[in-house]
Amino acid sequence: MNEEFKTPHINPTGKIAKTVLMPGDPLRAKYIAENFLENVVQFNSVRGMLGYTGTYKGREISVMGSGMGMPTIGIYSYELYKFYGVENIIRIGSAGAYTADLNLYDVILATECWSQSTFAQVASGETKDVLKSSEELNEKIREFAKDLDVKLIEGRIHSSDVFYSDNKELSFHKYYEDHGCIAVEMESFALYANANTLGKKATCLITISDSLVTHEATSAEEREVALKDMIKVALEFAE
Repeated sequence: MNEEFKTPHINPTGKIAKTVLMPGDPLRAKYIAENFLENVVQFNSVRGMLGYTGTYKGREISVMGSGMGMPTIGIYSYELYKFYGVENIIRIGSAGAYTADLNLYDVILATECWSQSTFAQVASGETKDVLKSSEELNEKIREFAKDLDVKLIEGRIHSSDVFYSDNKELSFHKYYEDHGCIAVEMESFALYANANTLGKKATCLITISDSLVTHEATSAEEREVALKDMIKVALEFAE
C-alpha cells in the first residue's frame, strides 16, 4: 500500500515496516524509537497515536502505540494488517501476575490468550474464548531470548475488558484456577483475533509490573527500565 493511502486512524507520512512492535502507550513507542532505533522517521501522529520506522542493527522495523484495551488495538492492528502491508505485530507491554510463581520483571511469552470479550465474535464470527499466538513468531522469540540470555516464561494470559471491577464473584484466583491464566493484560485477544482473520501473524511479550497475589508493584520509572529486556528481544524481529 502506498504511503498516500489514509485510514481514519493512520495517516502515514513515511514507510511502515512489515513488522511492527506495539506497546500500549504511544510515548513508550516514542521512547523505543529514540533510544533503540536509528534513522528514525515518524509516520503517524493521528489522535496522538505515535508511530515510527527506523533501523535496528541496520534492519528495518516499526513501532507504534496501540492505546489501552481491545477496541483500540483492534482498530490499529486491523488497519496495519489490512491496508499497510504489515505481516507481523508483536505486542509489548506490562501485565499483572495471577500466581505467586511470577515475580516483578519476569518476561512472559503469551502463547495463548483467554478472554470473556465478544470482540472476536462480533468482528469475525469467531466463537472461541482461547486464541493462540503465532508459533512461527514464538519460535523466533525463543531463539532471540536464548541468545540475549533473557529468561522467558510461557503460558496463557487473560485479556480483560475491565481494569476496575467491583464484582465480588470474580477474582484472579478464579481466572487462574478455572482458565489457567497466569497473568492479565487488556489487548492481546483482539490482536490475535485480527491476525487469525486476516491471515497474519501476532504474538505478545509482556513484563510483570505488578502482582495481584503479593500486591507488589513497580513505579513508572522502574517499569521503563524493566521493559528493556523485553524490548531488546522484540527488536530482533527487525528485517
